[in-house]
Amino acid sequence: MVHVLEHPLIQHKLAILRDKHTSVKEFRELVGEISGLMCYEATRNLPTVEVEIETPVAPAKVRVLAGKKLAIVPVLRAGLGMVDKMVSLIPSAKIGHIGLYRDPETHKPVEYYCKLPEDIANRQVFLVDPMLATGGSAVASIDFLKARGCRNIIMMNIIGAPEGIREVEKAHPDVDIYLAAVDQGLNEHAYIVPGLGDAGDRIFGTK
Repeated sequence: MVHVLEHPLIQHKLAILRDKHTSVKEFRELVGEISGLMCYEATRNLPTVEVEIETPVAPAKVRVLAGKKLAIVPVLRAGLGMVDKMVSLIPSAKIGHIGLYRDPETHKPVEYYCKLPEDIANRQVFLVDPMLATGGSAVASIDFLKARGCRNIIMMNIIGAPEGIREVEKAHPDVDIYLAAVDQGLNEHAYIVPGLGDAGDRIFGTK
């Protein structure tokens, strides 16, 4: 299922994120802020249990997460920009990394690194990458996770193209996708239009 988050704060921050005049510092901060807001929505259905605690005034019945183990897995390198704010919300989450790059000729994903928590198969995994373009990297990353036993995967992208969304839905219909926007499509270089350019370059100031 695809969830497009239309919250006014997300849309306002996304508008600034897209602007080519936005500085590296501000771009990096905005990626984190949008990720935190999206994380709030993507974790909405986590199970909770009722426990009893003592407040300074009286006993109280409250709800806490039901022992659910969580993991955040960014797709390197741009996905790193989404991690810190998410960890600030769910500090007990473990963090894995999947390293892929897109071949400039074929536009196909090439793996160069994959390091995941040993118990990743027992965790709810949030796979994060700012852009969902062709869907090649997303499908490959989900393939890696499922090959290691993962069955509970949520994908979070700030901007997606219809082409990439279709590829993920076709290959992995059991994976929910959370997006801040679905754009027009891809250009001849497989960049999202209007998009925001290369998210990794803009986060790390490498172009």
